[in-house]
Amino acid sequence: MLSTIVNVIAIIAGSLLGIIIKRGIKEEYKNTIMDGIGLAVVVIGIMGAIESQNIMLVIASIVVGSIIGEVIKIEKRLDNLGNSLQNKFGGNDSNFAKGFVTASLVYCVGAMAIVGSLEAGIQGNHETIFAKSILDGISAIIFSSTLGIGVAFASIPVLIYQGSITLLANLVKDLLTPEVINEMSAVGSILIMAIGINILGIKKLKVGNMLPAIFVPIIYYIIVNMVKFLG
Repeated sequence: MLSTIVNVIAIIAGSLLGIIIKRGIKEEYKNTIMDGIGLAVVVIGIMGAIESQNIMLVIASIVVGSIIGEVIKIEKRLDNLGNSLQNKFGGNDSNFAKGFVTASLVYCVGAMAIVGSLEAGIQGNHETIFAKSILDGISAIIFSSTLGIGVAFASIPVLIYQGSITLLANLVKDLLTPEVINEMSAVGSILIMAIGINILGIKKLKVGNMLPAIFVPIIYYIIVNMVKFLG
């Protein structure tokens, strides 16, 4: 959990610095900055997605995961949490919920969040999450300078999400082969690309409802191994 706590602190610190910087940035500059961020996020997603060695599994994971997410309405719950936090802490910040949801998804679905949390839980290796913390802190400055203080509250889902993966990693470590982790990361990268599309305003994609897709590959490989064992 140490690395996740460091990650949370980095996001909060970066967000607070971004709020200070925000006052000196003109509105038209903010729009251009967000467009640049959106393009960069799309490219990052593409780079990670092409690492997949089983594209059919990735496609199936997106489909199955999206169905699960729609049933349990993850996106709606994230929006409701964002709106609830906005009512309590956001004041007149109209971008509070958007900043919270966007940053939460960016910080949670990337390959570094998945792989780093697994490494921390299985090997006690915090290097990946420490590196992610630096990147998240920098991006938090940029995000909060355009989307406001809601970005800082994205540290809450990060704490729950990464912390849970780290704590549970030991229970499934025998199943987490490099092949499984690679496909989980590829699925996460596609969701990163979808977030970039949302930031650019091309289309509103329910990325939150696609989150379960990240964990479909591990379920697939559990089933495959069971079939082989029984066969």
